[in-house]
This record gives sequence, structure tokens and C-alpha cells, in this order.
Amino acid sequence: MSQSVYLALDVKSLQEAKQLLENNNLSNIPVKVGMQLFYREGERVLAYLKEQGHPIFLDLKLHDIPNTVKESMRSLAQYEPDLINVHAAGGMRMVEAAKEGLIAENCHAKLLAVTQLTSTDEQMLNKQLLISQSMDETVKHYASISQQSGADGVVCSVLEVPSIKQACGEQFLALTPGIRLSESEHDDQKRVATPKLARKNGSDMIVVGRTVSNAFNPKEAYEQVLKEWSSSYVKQ
Repeated sequence: MSQSVYLALDVKSLQEAKQLLENNNLSNIPVKVGMQLFYREGERVLAYLKEQGHPIFLDLKLHDIPNTVKESMRSLAQYEPDLINVHAAGGMRMVEAAKEGLIAENCHAKLLAVTQLTSTDEQMLNKQLLISQSMDETVKHYASISQQSGADGVVCSVLEVPSIKQACGEQFLALTPGIRLSESEHDDQKRVATPKLARKNGSDMIVVGRTVSNAFNPKEAYEQVLKEWSSSYVKQ
């Protein structure tokens, strides 16, 4: 089973998460736990997933003053996630503090920094956030300062992966959400891509959500994502 394709458990309860995973025989697959589920279920859902052997991406996107983020990371380290993230917009000192919190608890989770949400487009970046640089330049800059601050990689759109890899090197991880099978709807995400394009552009890991969980047969849909992801691999 690939350790690179994370299924987003964007459900309302632990019971719904169990139904999605167990009823569709999605055992041991990597999963993403975000704010919706974690704030409702907390430790219970993470304990269940660990017990079932699922690699966990704890997607809480911390963004606060450095000391608060550091102490929050120390608290979250007890759950032993495989991946965890912060917002790169919090600045270099905040990203450094997040890493310090993980190190203090001897937690080996990979620290990722969110560059820009996949629901953000160029117009929103310029008109609402008042960031005058292009999306590509903004994301590349956020990736660079995150790398300098100790992050292991970033969460970004598939579209920005090539420039991030060019700026930060191939070893710097790129996890890309907003992944859809070709026939799926985009929902509220604007910068989306297929598993094939993600692999072609250099993504190391991808997150799939509604394209699997809302499918008539989630197991079949997940396997199709795996197939497209794996068949697109070209050894460098």
C-alpha cells in the first residue's frame, strides 16, 4: 500500500470515520485528520487510527505567536503523527518554534508549512490579502523561508511544486491537496489537479478527499487514485 496517498477524513465524527474506513475495507491506508474531526473527537480518533495502523497527517495548520505554537506542538507530539503542519504566513520564528516543540518531545513527525490554501486564487491573493506578488512567487518565497526555519516540506498546490523543487531542492517535501480524479467536481477548491499531474509535477505526497469519500464505491475510487499515482511515476 502506498504511503504517499492520504485520504482526508473530513467527516463529523469518529463513527463516520470508522464507517468510511471499515465498510470500504480501507485498512492501514494513510489518513488526514483535520480540524473538523479533531476538534470533535480529539485523542479518541487518533488513538483509534493508530491502533488500526493508519499513518496520520494531523492537519491543524497552527498559526499563532511562536511560544504558543511551540507549546501546542509539544502537546500534539504525544499523538505521534507522521505529518503535522503550521501556516508559513506565521513567519520564520513561528516555524522554528514549531520545530523546537517537536524536538523537545522527541517527536519524529515531519513538519510541513502551508503556503497558500488551494481555495485561494490569484485574484483573492491580490485583492483580498493585498499580496502584490504572483501566486507562484509568493508560494516559492514561503517555501524558502520555511525550509530555512527547519520545516521538512510544504503543503502547496500541484501547480507550484516545480518552482518549489527548483528553489528548495528535490529533498524538500511537497504534499499537495486538491487532488481529484478527472471526472470529479472541484467543489470549493480552485487550484486542483489529478494524481497523474501531481506525480508529473514532482509531488511527494497527495491528499484526496471527496473524490473518494463521496464516490459510489470509495474503495474503488481510492484504488483508482493509487493506480493513476503509481502509473505516473517516472524514475529520474
